[in-house]
Amino acid sequence: MDRTLVAPTPDLAAEVAELARRYKRANGPVMRLVNRLGGAFEAQLAALPEPVRDQIERVTAQALEASYGLAARAPDLGPRGPMAAVIATGAAGGAGGLPTAVAELPVTVTLFLNAIRVEARAAGLDPDEPWVRAECLRVFSAGSPLKEDDGINTSFIGSRLALTGSAVRNLIATIAPRLAAALGQKLAAQAIPVIGAVAGATLNAAYLGYYREVARVRFALVRLAEVHGTEAVEAEFRLATTPPKVIRA
Repeated sequence: MDRTLVAPTPDLAAEVAELARRYKRANGPVMRLVNRLGGAFEAQLAALPEPVRDQIERVTAQALEASYGLAARAPDLGPRGPMAAVIATGAAGGAGGLPTAVAELPVTVTLFLNAIRVEARAAGLDPDEPWVRAECLRVFSAGSPLKEDDGINTSFIGSRLALTGSAVRNLIATIAPRLAAALGQKLAAQAIPVIGAVAGATLNAAYLGYYREVARVRFALVRLAEVHGTEAVEAEFRLATTPPKVIRA
C-alpha cells in the first residue's frame, strides 16, 4: 500500500499549528510550578511502601474499567460542576492522608473521564459510540501533567474500531500504569493530613484542566483526520510539536 504522505494544505498546517500551541499551553500555572519542583513528587512517591504503589496502579486500572461504564450514566454537571466536584473530592481525599486519598481515586478518575466525554460531545462526536469511548480513554495516555516532555499520543485518531470487552481491558492495561504514575505523585502530595487537603484540591483542579485541554486537542485532531487523513494529520502534529534541533557550529 502506498504510504506516501501528501504535503499538508495551508489550512491544515495552520489548524494543526494552533492545536500544537494549545497543547503546549495545557499545563497551567499550578502544573508549571509543580514541574519546576523537579523530582520532589517522584521522591515522595518512591518513599511510599511498595504495596501502596502497587495498590495505586491496581486501583487506577479498576477505576478506569468501572468509570468506562459509569461515565455514560453520570449526570450532566454543567460547565462549572466538574471543577467544583474534583476540588471537593481532592480536598476530601487529602484531609485524611494517604488512606482517604487512595479511596478518593476512583471518584476522581470517573469525574475526569466524564469531563473528557463532554469535550467529545462538544466536538460533535457521540461519546457513547465504542470508538469514541476508546478515544476518551486514550486521552489519559497523552502525556502527564507532571511531564512536560511526554508529548501527545496521536495514534489511532482515525480509527473506528468497535472494541470488544477484552480489547477494552487490554487498552486499559496499557493506559493504567501511565495514569497511575501521574496520580501516584498527586497522592504522595496528599499523604500529609490537612495540608494534603489543599494539595489534593489544587492538583485535582490542575489535572482536570490539563486533561480537558488535551481532550479538546485530540478530538479536534480526530475531526481533521476525517477530512485530511490520519497520516497527514499525525505527521503535521508531530512536526508542530517537535522542538527544533540545535545545530552547533
